[in-house]
Amino acid sequence: MQGCDVLSPQELDQYWEQGFVVCRGLIDGESLERWDRRFRDLVEGRVEAPRGMRFVRDVMIAKGAVEPASPLHAINKILAFEGDPVLFEYAKDPRVLERVRSVIGRDVMTIVTNVIHKPPFVDARHPLHQDQYYFPLEPADRIIGTWAAVERATRENGCLSVIPGTHRQPVVKHSLPDWEYVNAHFYGIEDVDLDARVHVELEPGDCVFFHPCLFHGSGRNRTSGFRRAMVAHFASAHCAHTSGPEFRARGFRRLD
Repeated sequence: MQGCDVLSPQELDQYWEQGFVVCRGLIDGESLERWDRRFRDLVEGRVEAPRGMRFVRDVMIAKGAVEPASPLHAINKILAFEGDPVLFEYAKDPRVLERVRSVIGRDVMTIVTNVIHKPPFVDARHPLHQDQYYFPLEPADRIIGTWAAVERATRENGCLSVIPGTHRQPVVKHSLPDWEYVNAHFYGIEDVDLDARVHVELEPGDCVFFHPCLFHGSGRNRTSGFRRAMVAHFASAHCAHTSGPEFRARGFRRLD
């Protein structure tokens, strides 16, 4: 496991050149297990959810196309875990937070937090998109996303896909893809070159740091298991507020 350090000069160079950087083995197994157990306890009703937390069902479950085998099979994500003291440990973890600060500065706040959960047997694709499309903040260079694998993320179970270098582009046109099943607000970039994708496969504890204008998405889970990840987006507390389309803030959280 790496220490609680900032991104190295080489990692920063890759971030600004490619739009993302992977830090291998960043999070220890004990932390992952604690957050994963909390996720399961919340979804299965053993722990009361804090105010503002939202459980998002997969569209195929919501429309009755698939009968979920368990509560875990029905959920696409937990949205807004700032109020949960266990899950919010991820956003405050120095291994994550200090690397975030090395990119966007010391004064930071969370703007979106999720546990992304990709169950088997549902078409939970997320089209290539730019997170900055949703964010009512600027400049984009002072916003950063983090995505830590709780379980192995492979192409077979729907790992992240990115198009390196696209973070240099402004926010481009997005629309809902013409798919039979699309989860709510899963907008995608129009006229994108899918052959340019790089599939970012991760082991548990690996963490991706990525620019909000980077083209990225994920595919179907074609396995019989789950694929979970801890996700938090951060912004400089000095960012200016704009009117971001479709953004439904649950409340920014300043981090000391």
